[in-house]
Amino acid sequence: MDHLIIRPKAHEENTQIKDETLVEQAKAGDQEAFSELVRRHRSKVYGYARSYTQEAFLAEDIVQDALIRAFLHLGTLVDSRRFLPWLHRIVRNQAYTRLSKGPQKRETVFSSLGKQAYEQEPTDWEDLDSILHRLGRSWSHSAQNTNPEEVMVRRELFETIKSLLYCLNPRERRIVESHFFDHLAPHEIAHMFQMSQANVYQVLSRSRKKLIQEKTRVVVDQYMKTRKVAGSMKQAVLNKPEAFTMPTWVTCAAALYGLVESTERKMSLPMILGLSGHAFRLTIVPENIHIAGPTMFHFQRVLQQGLKNMGFESRAVTSYHLSCEPSMNANQVEPSLLSPEAREKRQLSVLLPEALELVHRSIDKGHPVLAWDLFMPEFGLIYGYDDEKRVFFAGDNCRNDSTIPYENLGRGILEELFVLAIDRAFPIDQRTMLANALQSALAHYRGEPQDASCVNGLAAYAAWQEAYEKGTVESNGNAYTTVVNGDARRYASLFWSEIVDTWTDSEFDEVRPLMKEAAGLYGAIADGFDTLSKLFPFPAGGEPNDAEQGKQAIALLQAIERNERAAVSVLEQIQTGLTENQACT
Repeated sequence: MDHLIIRPKAHEENTQIKDETLVEQAKAGDQEAFSELVRRHRSKVYGYARSYTQEAFLAEDIVQDALIRAFLHLGTLVDSRRFLPWLHRIVRNQAYTRLSKGPQKRETVFSSLGKQAYEQEPTDWEDLDSILHRLGRSWSHSAQNTNPEEVMVRRELFETIKSLLYCLNPRERRIVESHFFDHLAPHEIAHMFQMSQANVYQVLSRSRKKLIQEKTRVVVDQYMKTRKVAGSMKQAVLNKPEAFTMPTWVTCAAALYGLVESTERKMSLPMILGLSGHAFRLTIVPENIHIAGPTMFHFQRVLQQGLKNMGFESRAVTSYHLSCEPSMNANQVEPSLLSPEAREKRQLSVLLPEALELVHRSIDKGHPVLAWDLFMPEFGLIYGYDDEKRVFFAGDNCRNDSTIPYENLGRGILEELFVLAIDRAFPIDQRTMLANALQSALAHYRGEPQDASCVNGLAAYAAWQEAYEKGTVESNGNAYTTVVNGDARRYASLFWSEIVDTWTDSEFDEVRPLMKEAAGLYGAIADGFDTLSKLFPFPAGGEPNDAEQGKQAIALLQAIERNERAAVSVLEQIQTGLTENQACT
């Protein structure tokens, strides 16, 4: 819901009046009495809401809604001395309602355009349609309602939403008002405006998108005003992450390195790739080996599990969903589509306020934020912000390093928003870290989770070879997939070598020979991918659909697959060895 501000009038004579007296006066219809109650307790209930949500903008939203509900239902408070606990209970219930919907709550579609059932439905204060319907119902019955408190609150709500309508052109505004406030059905509107019913639906759908955009801008503006009032407006820039210099094609691993390097738990890049599981991932898009393959995984689940393997809890704000089909290849679009100007023309992410809150809080704690598609569809880091200019300081290990307007977050070519930050570190020992990493890696090798649009783990090799056989390979995507997986396996070899050399605890002695064997196998796998990359270099990609080169590629993949299957067998033996050692201790 947009931030509705109930502005209490300051009256010095009210400062000595007890709460219960003000409550009784408010019950009798004294609006100023209720305003004084709000003035007295607003900061307390805001702090109470903030303790639940940990997010300033959401806490403010909850408080506004709670005050409206308290205003409308004050007559139900039996014991006037219990006003503050009663208000706390309303805030708590509102907080639970919001949090139970989760971070991925979405605005609903215009599914009720042809229905009248919404007249009986409760208002969902997070949903634009529900708010508009509620306002329309309330406004149309205003003449029958003499409750001054409800009339005042309804009027403010109505004016707040009406102000949003000015983002529409006059024709769109008249059609929206006719539907939501005059309760005209689409066929009636079509007759009135001499247009087809299909065009009415199109106008309403287009208008709704504009309203959602404007609503998001209002929430962001209110959030920034809240920071200004609280004295939190500032510029904060962390040291430029060393992660930007990391020599790896696995950009999510470089970004994870940037998160971890800001903590006291320092780790090498091979250790990051190994423990997070990215050293062992293999995902391809069958048929054409699309460039999206290496990044076609559930961002939140995989990255948060990878951090948990290393002993970190994290928080994410995401609109990313693993789609049934890979998106466009950003290397093959007009460069202008990747420009800041192009971003500004795309839809503003409705999750931007939540993302801003997460970025501000994380950087203020000294931690950069991992983000997707800051400059291109790869992972990077936000390491600073400037509230006055409303820009982030961001970069990646692809030689991008610049400022990005707040509003452009989530407006990349794929229009997906994903930000992730470390929340806290928790104690974890080396054996547990390794056991968790092995579990993640082996589950992926088995093809978990299954997804119709791509193939995971060992099964990917057969699909990859089939694409060469059919001659359906897209050269740029194939070359990228090859170089990324070769790089990952090189770090897998370094990961096992580092454990052998530096994890000196005796509990690893029995499996240390197996670790050395794993390091050798992954080194051989990396060599195989290097040979394949020379045949199909990135970004040009060579001629993967040439019959002779396709045969060479298949032979190389078969050799790589044999080594990979042998490596998986070794990982399973290491996992068994760790489990048996734990049982013995």
